[in-house]
Amino acid sequence: MFELPSGPGKTRATYLLLEDGRRFDGYSLGATGEALGEVVFNTGMMGYQEILTDPSYTGQLVTMTYPLIGNYGVNDEDRESENPSVAGFIVREASRRASSWRSRSTLHEYLKDHGVVGITDVDTRALTRHIRNRGAMRGGLAPASTGEEELMDRILAHPRMEGLDLACGVSTESRYEIPAEGEERFRVLAYDFGVKAHSSKLLAEAGCRVTVVPAETPVDWIVDQDPDGIFLSNGPGDPSAVDVATDVILRLSEAGVPVFGICLGHQLIGRAFGARTYKLPFGHHGVNHPVRSLERNRVEITSQNHGFSVEFAEDGSIPGAPELRTTHLNLYDGTLEGFEHVSRPVFSVQFHPESAPGPHDSRHLFARFVRMMEERKERGRSATAQG
Repeated sequence: MFELPSGPGKTRATYLLLEDGRRFDGYSLGATGEALGEVVFNTGMMGYQEILTDPSYTGQLVTMTYPLIGNYGVNDEDRESENPSVAGFIVREASRRASSWRSRSTLHEYLKDHGVVGITDVDTRALTRHIRNRGAMRGGLAPASTGEEELMDRILAHPRMEGLDLACGVSTESRYEIPAEGEERFRVLAYDFGVKAHSSKLLAEAGCRVTVVPAETPVDWIVDQDPDGIFLSNGPGDPSAVDVATDVILRLSEAGVPVFGICLGHQLIGRAFGARTYKLPFGHHGVNHPVRSLERNRVEITSQNHGFSVEFAEDGSIPGAPELRTTHLNLYDGTLEGFEHVSRPVFSVQFHPESAPGPHDSRHLFARFVRMMEERKERGRSATAQG
């Protein structure tokens, strides 16, 4: 256990202002300055470092509902991307001590070093209730010396999440590969809309050489690579503003190439086959969301982070996409959490089966993706033998 000499600044008064005028006062955490974005809350009791580095949180001020954050510090192993992606961080109490043998710094120092503006000593329970009642909304963090009128003008000028293509902004600029662990069995092309490191790691552990490609990679290049599977990653922003993967999804799946999508990738698959997406009131953010698997007739506790969802009807059908069949439902609000194509090797889920952080209930979906690639290869070998 250790305590760094500089901690959250109890003398540096800071406040959060929401676009409806609600104000929450606290003290500076991390970097000092101003931060704007959509205010959301995450119900996880742990995993704050994975949350901070999840690219899906780009453009958002994240509120942690668990009251004590930072008690095990920050380490070099739990990052889901190289740097924090959140626009700002809001906590009830930021621990000054980092009590873990893996810890390399306190939360405060980590945020400060990466220029992330945060706030501590906020009544996060009241803030969470407000967002649940009013919906996620734009907000701003600023030093107490900043006038409310001045900050409100900047908040209202900040773009809403609806209509924003943030995925292409966080995507890798160039291709890179993650080698298979052990014998290489498959080659997977992973579209990076904000991919988390753990997704690629699980595929590599299953014998996949993963080539991570930019979000705007042309479909013809993908087809020429003749991959064994296509993985569509999570990512931030409005899926209706991202249409770069539609041709890949349709052309590759028609050719029999397995396609697996999560989070934003799930929404893009739905839209490619004609489904519509919409903005949720306050989204799903946490590591404890129950989802019912209709196929397995069981409940899985899932990790989630999304503000949009795919539309579906009371009878379980997906309007505009008759080729898609519902496979998972959210037990909190009944929203669609997964579907599969009735004839093509395509399936996806709204939640995060890589579970970083969160329970491992849904990691079997990566094994399903691998089985689909195995089956395709077996059909190819059989066709060759018969020919």
